[in-house]
Amino acid sequence: MREAFDELLACLGPSGCLIGPDVPEASRTDESRTGRTLPAALLRPADVDAVSQALAICHRHRLRVVPQGGMTGLAGGANALAGEVALSLARFHGVEAVDAQAATMCVRAGTVLAVAQEAAAEAGFVFPIDYGSRGSCQIGGLVATNGGGPRVIRYGTTRANVLGLEVVLADGTVLSHLGGQLKDNTGYDLKSLFVGSEGTLGVVTRAVFRLWPKPGETYTALCALPDARAATALLAAARSAVTLSAFEALWPAYYDIGCLLAKTRPFAATPAVCILIEAEQPLEALLETAFEDGLVEDALMARSYADARAFWAVREAAGLDDALPGLMNFDVSIELQAMPAFVDGLTAAIENVFPGTRSLFFGHMGDGNLHLILHRDEMDAPTAHALDELVYERVRGEGGSVSAEHGIGTLKREWLGFSRSPAEIRTMQAIKSALDPHEIMNPGKLLTSCQS
Repeated sequence: MREAFDELLACLGPSGCLIGPDVPEASRTDESRTGRTLPAALLRPADVDAVSQALAICHRHRLRVVPQGGMTGLAGGANALAGEVALSLARFHGVEAVDAQAATMCVRAGTVLAVAQEAAAEAGFVFPIDYGSRGSCQIGGLVATNGGGPRVIRYGTTRANVLGLEVVLADGTVLSHLGGQLKDNTGYDLKSLFVGSEGTLGVVTRAVFRLWPKPGETYTALCALPDARAATALLAAARSAVTLSAFEALWPAYYDIGCLLAKTRPFAATPAVCILIEAEQPLEALLETAFEDGLVEDALMARSYADARAFWAVREAAGLDDALPGLMNFDVSIELQAMPAFVDGLTAAIENVFPGTRSLFFGHMGDGNLHLILHRDEMDAPTAHALDELVYERVRGEGGSVSAEHGIGTLKREWLGFSRSPAEIRTMQAIKSALDPHEIMNPGKLLTSCQS
């Protein structure tokens, strides 16, 4: 390892290769807070050539590499084990080009999402992906995990918006296909292979994104509903009445803690289900009909940007990890019509098997993405594993996905087979073996060893 580190130091320089005690504490864990080990080194290449050279060195010495972005993931995908090195593209950042005629943007992987959003807005466009962690998550990680967020209902996932990619493979080979054409029927769609690959096939260095026209105005409302079944009916009505950019559901326990953290309480009485609607047309007519049909019991319209941000602050519940230390995050997809019964049944099952567990449900109802947070005063490893199994068994029973947008990482690896068939997993392992035969790229993430 010493020889490899000497070569990396010579290649990247002292600011590009931090070793041992110089590795910052922030490299220990992503937002899952499950990382226990600092990487042996942190590689910080400042351009694509340096990424290529560094990976070639690691490949030659069989040094395992863990790509790290903004460390906002929730699946343990950026956590290193002893003897592994982390690779960050934080020094390779910036928007390289915005093509207003083609409505595309070329952006470097280390760019913070908010920076890309601001550049798009300045050019008169909307960058299609948005997260609550927009101020720290990076483009490379967004691509690697196929990020979604609340506006998937309007713009689609990351995969749907990436037109071109530049990726460095495990051996240092650079694949660059940054043309940005909407239509490109020239064989295998390699970019889609790397979107959502969680750094197991290579390191994303640049991406070309599709941009969207900026809406003239955005309209936001917060609605109190009698139950979750009314929410599915309201969604159907909203789809036919307006162009939705978000349709977010908050069940009671999540609404309450969101209000507490946001230091506001839009509805004094906790709704059975609270819905946050964002659309590109006025919402008064939709809500008037929804009142008449008994789908909405109360509604608040945002009259200013500050009002809208106050509604979103409840939804985003910033500081939740600190308010509920040791919480468990679940991020699943469930068919929309099954969602109300799924939430009720799972809540009852958790309380029956593990009384005293707090269950907080919320999610991007418009695209079937349901989030669940579980918290107990005492959460040991066997209990956490049993809760995992209980939740994912019910997801499997609904034919859902164990990961809607945060990836598999290490925390969901055991449950991948609940959503993917053995044949699909073997095919993924074959692709991994072909592109990374020595398994140096983010080993142990997403898949178990291909050589086991």
